[in-house]
Amino acid sequence: MMQSSHRWIWQHPHWPQFTWDQAALTEPLARARLAQGKVLGAARLLDNTLTLEAVASILVEDGVTTSAIEGERLDVDAVRSSVARHLGLPSAGLPTPPRAVDGLIEVLLDATRNHAQPLTPTRLFGWQAALFPTGYSGLHVIRTGQLRGEEPMQVVSGRIGYEKVHFEAPGHEVLDQELANFLSWFNEPDNPMEGLVRAGLAHLWFVTVHPFEDGNGRLARAITDMALSQDEQLPMRLFSLSAQILRERETYYEILEQTQRGGVDVTAWLIWFLEQVQASATAAEQTVANTLAKARFWLRHQSATLNERQRKVLNRLLDAGPGGFEGGINTRKYMSMTKTSRATAYRELSELVTLGCLKPTDKGGRSSGYELIW
Repeated sequence: MMQSSHRWIWQHPHWPQFTWDQAALTEPLARARLAQGKVLGAARLLDNTLTLEAVASILVEDGVTTSAIEGERLDVDAVRSSVARHLGLPSAGLPTPPRAVDGLIEVLLDATRNHAQPLTPTRLFGWQAALFPTGYSGLHVIRTGQLRGEEPMQVVSGRIGYEKVHFEAPGHEVLDQELANFLSWFNEPDNPMEGLVRAGLAHLWFVTVHPFEDGNGRLARAITDMALSQDEQLPMRLFSLSAQILRERETYYEILEQTQRGGVDVTAWLIWFLEQVQASATAAEQTVANTLAKARFWLRHQSATLNERQRKVLNRLLDAGPGGFEGGINTRKYMSMTKTSRATAYRELSELVTLGCLKPTDKGGRSSGYELIW
C-alpha cells in the first residue's frame, strides 16, 4: 500500500473538508448536552446579581487558566480586579490590573457578549493585539494586529540539536486564504451543524491555521467560547472550557498533535472535545451552587457588624467553596491577607467565631485554624 505524501492535516488533499463518525459521537454528545443543560438549569435559580457573580467567577477562572495553558501565570487578584471593573462589580482593595490582563478580559467578554456579530479579520486582529499591548511576548518583540511573517511556524520541544517538531503550520503564502476560508465557514448564517461539534471544529481549525506569531491558543479558546455562546444563545459563559483543558493539558496537546498529523477524519478529536465540555459543565455546577451558598451566607449574617478586613476574608473563603481554602484560615493567613498585626488578626477571627461565621477546625496545635460555617 502506497504511503500518503502529506505530513500535516492541512496538507491533506481534502483539507479542510473534515469528516467524522456520527455514531461514535452519539453518546459523548448526549452526555455533554445533559451536563450543559444541568448547569444552565441551575443558573436559572440565580437572580441577576448572583448570575453576574457566577459569571465573574467563571471569567476569572477562564482568564487565569487560558493563560496557564500557555505557561503564563497571571496574578489572580489582578484578573479578579479586571473582571470586577468590566462587569461593574466592587473592586475595592484589588490591584490595578496590567494592560495585558485587561486586554485578555476584553477579548473573552467581546467573544461572548457580542457572539452574534461576525468574526471579521479586523476584529480578530484587534483581539490578538489586545493580548500583547506592549508589542512584546515575554522578552521578544512580536507582530501584533497582523498575520505572522514568512518564517516557518513550528511547535517544537527538546534542547538544541535534539528538537522534536510537534506541528508545523501552513506557510505564510497561504495564510490569507486559509484564514478567509475559516472565517467564511465560521460566519456562515444558519449553519445546520450540531453546535457543540461546530465549536470543536472551530477550535481545531483555527489552532491548525495558527495565523499569528503568538496568542493562537488563547484566541482559539476565545473563538470556542464564542461558538458555545452562539449555541446557547447566551451573552456569557457559565462554564470554563479553558479550566478543563488546563486540567487535561498534557492530553490536550497529545490529541492535537495526533489529529494534526492525521487525515481529515477528526472523530477522535471531537470525542475528546465533547468529553471536556461535559467535564467543564459538571464542574461549573459547583460554581453556581457556591454562588447560591454565598448569597445565603450573607443573608444569614446581614445584621452582623463586620469591618472591611473581615468581609474580605469571608468573601475569599466563600469564593474558594467548601474545602477549597486548604487548611481553612488561621492567624498567619489572616495577617497576610489583610496586612494587619497578629493581635488584630487573632481578635477579628475570634469575633467571627462568636458571630457564628467561622468555627475552629478539627486540627489542633500549630495547624489550628477556622473554617466557614456554610
